[in-house]
Amino acid sequence: MDSSKCRTKAPLLTPRHWRMVTKDGHSTLRMERAPRTGLTQLRDAWGILVDMQWRWMMLIFSASFVIHWLIFAILWYVLAEVNGDLMVNHDAPPENHTICVKHITGFTAALSFSLETQLTIGYGTMYPNGDCPSAVILLAIQMLLGLMLEAFITGAFVAKIARPKNRAFSIRFSDLAVVTHIDGKPNLIFQVINTRLISLTRVQVSAVLYQERENSQLYQTSVDFHLDSISSEECPFFIFPLNYHHSITPSSPLATLLQHENLGHFELVVFFSAMQEGTGEICQRKTSYLPSEIMLQHCFAPILTRGSKGEYQIKMENFDKTIPELPAAVVPKSPNRTDMGIHINGQHIDNFQISETGLAE
Repeated sequence: MDSSKCRTKAPLLTPRHWRMVTKDGHSTLRMERAPRTGLTQLRDAWGILVDMQWRWMMLIFSASFVIHWLIFAILWYVLAEVNGDLMVNHDAPPENHTICVKHITGFTAALSFSLETQLTIGYGTMYPNGDCPSAVILLAIQMLLGLMLEAFITGAFVAKIARPKNRAFSIRFSDLAVVTHIDGKPNLIFQVINTRLISLTRVQVSAVLYQERENSQLYQTSVDFHLDSISSEECPFFIFPLNYHHSITPSSPLATLLQHENLGHFELVVFFSAMQEGTGEICQRKTSYLPSEIMLQHCFAPILTRGSKGEYQIKMENFDKTIPELPAAVVPKSPNRTDMGIHINGQHIDNFQISETGLAE
């Protein structure tokens, strides 16, 4: 097959297209014509319910109970109709007639009895007759199905409230990444901060670089990030801001992409995972950086300071702020001057120079 016929007219990652991962970590990929998607989703009904937005979950919660009440209200009404309870006087029934449920004389009464049975409010005027086997069987079926429904919905609510994803919302990435020099070597740096004062442990960060090749296929490359001089892949304690570095060496996948200010299009997706100290659950967060969000020859403004009492403070107003990188200071030397160290009374003086004419401050 001719590869030129398979090429698309516009690249997949051009700025006019949506990014693969949004800044808040949501994927923008869509599945087209997936086979048997509906059946696959029904098999994972629990996961779909937990991941569903709250407004839809509340709608399903209310609708499921209302539908359950209505279905059994119809069944109780049909039972009363078949048994002939609607046409007799319930206060003085005939001697040869057994009433299945007392005082169900219409659909409204049947719905009220269905609610009382499901919610275990307690039987008052309406109550099932133990001498009617059909009523006992229908009562047992409604109670069993009602208990299963309540357990499923209640479990989904608890799982949705307690899921680690809610803890991940307190983790923030810097909107921009910077390329600055550390010890004379260029490094790509981004910041991450824990906005809650409850620490996280076993922090891990990984990144994947997505590029589009000539055949319109996305190519993935792993990008390693490290935290200062920590040799381990995990950070044992996360409560203050962290700066993650990637050294742009000749072997780095970003070396050719960040050589010039006119950056080619790519997307760097960063994955963050950490363990909650209290529950031991793993929370995850991700974001992405486009070339327009990487500042060359910039560095982050200081964010960690000390207060008047010596305690550490975090200046959140500087979290997304970058400043131009200062060039290395170069002090021109005069050919007639020679820098020398001078010691006076045992103290080193570094602001004097020896010239041909003597000492000059």
